[in-house]
Amino acid sequence: GRLWFAGMQPLITYLGLLSAGLAIALQGPLSNLAGWGLIAWRKPFVVGDRIQIGINAGDVIDTGFFKFTLLEIGNWVEADQSTGRILQVPNGKVFTETVANYTLGFEYIWHELPILITFESNWEEAESVLQDIIERHTASIAKEAEERTRRATEKYMIYFSKLTPIVYVKVVENGVLLTIRYFCNPRRRRSTEHAIWKDILRAFDAQPDIEFAYPTQRFYFPKNETQGHSITQQAKKSDQADSVVVEE
Repeated sequence: GRLWFAGMQPLITYLGLLSAGLAIALQGPLSNLAGWGLIAWRKPFVVGDRIQIGINAGDVIDTGFFKFTLLEIGNWVEADQSTGRILQVPNGKVFTETVANYTLGFEYIWHELPILITFESNWEEAESVLQDIIERHTASIAKEAEERTRRATEKYMIYFSKLTPIVYVKVVENGVLLTIRYFCNPRRRRSTEHAIWKDILRAFDAQPDIEFAYPTQRFYFPKNETQGHSITQQAKKSDQADSVVVEE
């Protein structure tokens, strides 16, 4: 028996090394196959969803046994619009990367637009103008968003205390910051932002007491020192050493 075992030991060692090598070589494909099972069973996303996985984002246009395909958005293109590139993402990424789904739940996302005005501006008037603009732009989707949110709460622990658009006011270093917060379709984020900004520019242009702010520095001098300081240098020589005296 011992003799037989001694003869088999090299073969057992070889098979062990071969198994370890195969496990390492097949780690990727097996992980991708397991990822496909998770995608098919748990459905973190389906074809047509807009997702972000790791640093990649796009619309899911195909799923397979080993990979899924995205029509890329973002990257060098602003506001989540398509780049035109096709991304092939290994299914195993669902185990190692966070998956963010833009459309799972109720198909709307919160979006914010910051507007900075000067301290001298009539911020209350600006707040009122912005509130009117955002309510006008979101009126068509308000009821649908509310209904989708209600249905989503039946499946997910989703709760929003306020679904209507709102304008937040905050004092910052360079002025008064007014932030618009509103619901929008993730695929229409840029177009809604474009339309809202056009209305804001027109409305503020018609308001003489509202001005946009930008980074500035202000210097204040006492009235008796408006001429500033005149600095002269006089060199005085002595027998022992040279010295420089600075006079204001």
